[in-house]
Amino acid sequence: MSNDIGSPIPPLPERSAQDAAAEGAYPPPTATYQSPNPAPASQPSYQWAPQPQNEPKKKDRSTGGAKLAGLVVVAALIGGGVGFGGAWLGLAAFDGSDEPAAVASNSGQGITINNPDDVNETAAVAASALPSVVTIEAQSSSAGGSGSGVVLSEDGYVLTNTHVVTLGGATSDAQIRVTGSDGTLYDATIVGTDPIYDLAVIKLEGASGMTPMDFADSSKVNIGDNSVAIGAPMGLPNTVTTGVISNTNRSIEIQSSAAPEGDDTGGGQGGEGEDDNSQSPWFFDLPGQEEQQRQSAESIKIAVLQTDAAINPGNSGGALVDDEGKLIGINVAIATGSSSSEEGGSIGLGFAIPSNIAERVANEIIEDGQATHGLLGASVTPSSSVEGTTTTGAYIAEVVGDGAAEEAGLKKGDVITQFNGVRVNDSVDLTAQVRAAAAGSEATFVYVRDGEEHEATATLGTLE
Repeated sequence: MSNDIGSPIPPLPERSAQDAAAEGAYPPPTATYQSPNPAPASQPSYQWAPQPQNEPKKKDRSTGGAKLAGLVVVAALIGGGVGFGGAWLGLAAFDGSDEPAAVASNSGQGITINNPDDVNETAAVAASALPSVVTIEAQSSSAGGSGSGVVLSEDGYVLTNTHVVTLGGATSDAQIRVTGSDGTLYDATIVGTDPIYDLAVIKLEGASGMTPMDFADSSKVNIGDNSVAIGAPMGLPNTVTTGVISNTNRSIEIQSSAAPEGDDTGGGQGGEGEDDNSQSPWFFDLPGQEEQQRQSAESIKIAVLQTDAAINPGNSGGALVDDEGKLIGINVAIATGSSSSEEGGSIGLGFAIPSNIAERVANEIIEDGQATHGLLGASVTPSSSVEGTTTTGAYIAEVVGDGAAEEAGLKKGDVITQFNGVRVNDSVDLTAQVRAAAAGSEATFVYVRDGEEHEATATLGTLE
């Protein structure tokens, strides 16, 4: 299947995690959740986390399609069916006394801090970042679910996933309700969605004095760096989990009903994607939408950070932060050890959209109502599927006239191995990286022709 790749938010004063801890803010422990039954010790299935619904659940469906050695299934990281009348977990406040401090929730439950004098690094990070993470509930006439979001401005612009606010592409006019980390409730409207990178911006009505998230430079993230995931898994707001960055150069392909028609095939504009008719093994798994997703011919390819921090249903759109409490990614997907969406849970394979991509897309949505994406103008396929190739990369099967690929001097038979300094292992990698770049931006390529490596530059076109 051929696939065609084709005023910013003002900086805010930095507030370190250590400062937050010194001020006495300490996150409460989260409620204990018994994870679903573990899957058999066989090849794991990759899934978006399941979405419990407010409507009766349907039977599990079987899945098909394989990529590399694993059967993979993707479902939205939405945890639905959890009301917002339940307990929210606020930040604990210390009064300077030696007595344990407690904060009451809106359900009357208290959170006790047993040892205010022993605040570890994770507590400091969480104290810094938690005020900037919200819980989002989306409801349509037939379905509902919840996810998370990241505060962008004091007046209530919030970044989240498209699949959170559209219920996986099932609706474009969901009623949206948002709960702040302090328990404040807001109605919200959609400013714009970007289904190409599964990002969306919403605006909270009547919001003021909110705490925007500080953004880190995701291009400087290293494998092994500490990472903290914050969100509302299984409807439990202000949940904090820790891990490390497992990989900084992953790309995933997801079947999506929200993807624009023709994006996967190029629509005559040339494409970057697998040049065959295989079905993508990644797709949203939303109860009540199984058949629609199974029949969807469209898919999106996104570049992600991989982390082993526990991410579960409801973490979608939430924050992945570094050890300073700064945003390095927007949580978007997980892999589970079970092909059943209702039984799947975190097995330490989580994925987040890098903060640099998320920030660019968010800025464009706020300014223009939509984001732009680059277009290369070439049909590609994994070089590993082409006899005679000697390196992994994206093999050019066809170059479209007057496109960026032609401008760069690329020809049929070339194998692209790097794009903007990032290693390209196959056609999905190339698609994800080109889509991550803004339309009209300059791109650099490294490619192999007749066994020799070459470099080139070109201005990317605009994905329509």
